[in-house]
Amino acid sequence: SVTEWSRLQSSELCLCLHSGNRSGVLQRKLKRELQQKCQCVFEGVAKAGSPALLQQIYTELYITEGGASEVNQEHEVRLMEIASRKPGGAETAITCEDMFKGPADTEAPVRTVLTKGVAGIGKTLLTQKFSLDWAEGKAHQDVQLLFPFTFRALNVLKDRSFSLVQLLHHFFRGTEEVSSFEELQLLFIFDGLDECRLPLDFTQTKALTEPTESASVEELLVNLIRGSLLPSARLWITTRPAAANQIPAECVSMVTEVRGFSDPQKELYFRNRFRDEAHTIISHIKTSRSLHIMCFMPVFCWILSTVLEHVLKTRERAELPKTLTQMYIHFLVVQAKVKNIKYEGGSETDPHWSPETRKMVKSLGKLAFEQLQKGNLIFYESDLSECGLDAAAASVYSGVFTQVFREEPGLYQDKVYCFIHLSVQEFLAALHVHQTFVHTGVNLLYTKTQKFTLLRVKPKLKHLHQTAVDQALQSTNGHLDLFLRFLLGLSLPTNQTLLQGLLTQTGSSSQTNQETAEYIKQKLSEEVSAERSINLLHCLNELNDGSLVEQVQQYLSSGRLSEGGLSPAQWSALAFILLSSEEALEQFELKKYCASEEVLLRLLPVVKASNKALLSSCNLSESSCEALSSVLSSSSLTVLDLSKNDLKDSGLKMLSVGLKSPHCKLEQLSSCNLSESSCEALSSVLSSSSLSVLDLSKNDLKDSGLKMLSVGLKSPHCKLEQLRLSWCLISEEGCAALASALRSNPSHLTDLDLSFNHPGDTGVKLLTALQEEPHCQGAPGTAETDFTELSLDPNTAFRYIKLSDNNKKATHVREYQPYPDHQDRFDRWFQLLCDTGLTGRCYWEVQWSGRVFISVSYRGIKRKGGDYDSLFGYNDQSWSLDCSEYGFSVWHEDKQTRLPQPCSSSGTVGVFVDCAAGSLSFYTVSSEELIHLHTFNTTFTQTLIPGFWLYGDDSSVSLSD
Repeated sequence: SVTEWSRLQSSELCLCLHSGNRSGVLQRKLKRELQQKCQCVFEGVAKAGSPALLQQIYTELYITEGGASEVNQEHEVRLMEIASRKPGGAETAITCEDMFKGPADTEAPVRTVLTKGVAGIGKTLLTQKFSLDWAEGKAHQDVQLLFPFTFRALNVLKDRSFSLVQLLHHFFRGTEEVSSFEELQLLFIFDGLDECRLPLDFTQTKALTEPTESASVEELLVNLIRGSLLPSARLWITTRPAAANQIPAECVSMVTEVRGFSDPQKELYFRNRFRDEAHTIISHIKTSRSLHIMCFMPVFCWILSTVLEHVLKTRERAELPKTLTQMYIHFLVVQAKVKNIKYEGGSETDPHWSPETRKMVKSLGKLAFEQLQKGNLIFYESDLSECGLDAAAASVYSGVFTQVFREEPGLYQDKVYCFIHLSVQEFLAALHVHQTFVHTGVNLLYTKTQKFTLLRVKPKLKHLHQTAVDQALQSTNGHLDLFLRFLLGLSLPTNQTLLQGLLTQTGSSSQTNQETAEYIKQKLSEEVSAERSINLLHCLNELNDGSLVEQVQQYLSSGRLSEGGLSPAQWSALAFILLSSEEALEQFELKKYCASEEVLLRLLPVVKASNKALLSSCNLSESSCEALSSVLSSSSLTVLDLSKNDLKDSGLKMLSVGLKSPHCKLEQLSSCNLSESSCEALSSVLSSSSLSVLDLSKNDLKDSGLKMLSVGLKSPHCKLEQLRLSWCLISEEGCAALASALRSNPSHLTDLDLSFNHPGDTGVKLLTALQEEPHCQGAPGTAETDFTELSLDPNTAFRYIKLSDNNKKATHVREYQPYPDHQDRFDRWFQLLCDTGLTGRCYWEVQWSGRVFISVSYRGIKRKGGDYDSLFGYNDQSWSLDCSEYGFSVWHEDKQTRLPQPCSSSGTVGVFVDCAAGSLSFYTVSSEELIHLHTFNTTFTQTLIPGFWLYGDDSSVSLSD
């Protein structure tokens, strides 16, 4: 168009003015070449052999900003399951136009972007669309020259040497006239890092700085990525998640993730594709969690559409496929029919499994299985020959089974082969293993030792299944998860019926499937990782066994789940149910199910899929921390509450690795039995994470710990906004270190809680002085130990309790006190309440003598009559500390717990209540420190009021000012 031509001329003119006419000519040639190369695509939605214009068929993909470049080895279907549970708003969406602008909160230039995405999610199409927009002058015109590469094409140059200039000449016509690129703004795109077969060694590779210096292709790539070569150039690398760690984190400026289709985009796709049948199709897909999840991938939407389009034309709607195995069987059948009609002149009613087609499926299955075992998604002619398949046959297969197996021409006729998606390869691999066993009795999954041992044993299908289950469970990254689902699904007679003509024998029975299901349930009761247990439940679903899930659903509906009587297998089934729900997992609270470490480990996939994880007071120890760290590193969890768990320093150090996740914003670690030893790890977290809120209250961090924390607070990368350090044994020395840190980096921290410490006048002055400094406008305020103002309520006092000191002191006396009648008065016991209810966090101190019960109570406690349920600590309405010369003890619901701390006939007690957190703590108070006596952890359902029971003659309590 005229507009596009104007854009092109404008950008070329700028280039000519900047670096001379020769470069302008080069840009023109390069743009024309890329337009020709990128404007047409042969992707899933286009009919086989019919190219479609990219600009016409392209649907915007959901791309998110953030994420770490570390490896995530989970099976990609599991990654999609996790992604599908992420609550809306948990991530920051980003467009291609903003890819090199970087996060809004950083000024550093973005040189290298690493974009992750599972196979088939649309990464290659995304880079092609980016290149086409540049070539047509529609976007990215700040880039003067754009060079898109694929690792598939680079792989064939493995043993050859080039200079960077020669490499560009080799791939892009018309660049021969230019030998220097340093002054130009270049963008290199490297698509498919996961397919790279070049040994990228970032530790041993020699440094190169000259673009004209010759080296191996892998050495050129390493130096480009390091920034040694063309440091001003930009790089965009795409990869599947499992290969992301091939690039060192320090070489990556920003990580993005292609998430494929959002839920509305899925529906839009099917409405555009089916129109009249759209409602039926969308409703059916939503009934199968597995199918709905896979629709994140554009290529799977196309597979699904191909199958459903065929089924709706030829079968009753009640027979729409529901499981992954059924879907892929139908897909294979459709491709066989297309081959029969299109290439063999057959009709719709002719048998579609001809001898030639059966041979083709067998050969492709063998290739799929052997390459799956090696972890290969793309194959070269050498790979084909190892599987007994020659290049000529492969070319025939790719020409006939176009939508299953592809031959892609490379540079100078080098050919690359692949299945259209990893899941298709896994399905054909499972089909090959099943067919081989049924027809020959050979178990391809056996090791050589097993084969020798079992030579004289008649093979049974259940042994094949058990071997597959065992091998899948041994996999640390779940690479056999989908293969296992397919293998077990193929054993169902209903699925084998769909493959009549291809499978000449069945070899399975309902008894075999039942034995396999029982074996899986046995494995679920053993020590199985949470992720693998979820896949085993998917396998039970493929076997049409829903008994475990039904049992747990009965527990849920009856309300008996919190009793904690489920088996390990049933807890795994609960995780499966929660993950299969259509409701978003915004918040997960472990106590709703069972406050247990064992249960947490079974429900970890649910934690990973949630936005907030509330795990306070769940009897967790340091044993949980390693697993939780892994969850934090690979999820979008933004809030983690671990308060009131005995994590210790060792647990915190394990957890700190995950706390560096870019997603985690808020961390509750109060009352976790941490000491100053934890602070070094926490300091490192503050220096390199996105934490904005950190609660470390009620941990003995001391001054030495705060000094280490202050190192992290000084870091310019620290984004902490709120820091809670109440009850951490901090004095003037620690406050001085903190003030120094905040003076160095004052821009973020605005809320600092140092209550219930001993900063002294000097510490308070140092911190409050920060607010007066011009460069510390965001400096936080702080407070010394703040007391809650309380007074005794004379309308509640028993008539043998005397009030004095302006209702601050109460004494057990023998003289009757002429208080007026009042409905709130205790009429039989020596008790009284304060006049004000408690909210938020409250602290007060009580001086006592004799024998007294220092309590908090709900307002509704019984006041009349002499029953024991009116006494503080003898009911579920109140909690008490019993103080006397015989020692301390705590009471609740008429249960006494004796405390080991020594006691005299008088003293001072501090009481701290956190109403929202359900925490009530008692301390003895000395001139130097607070000594913890006991903490009640519960859930307060009503307003709390301080109260006292003056048990002994002449006993007294006095509220401190």
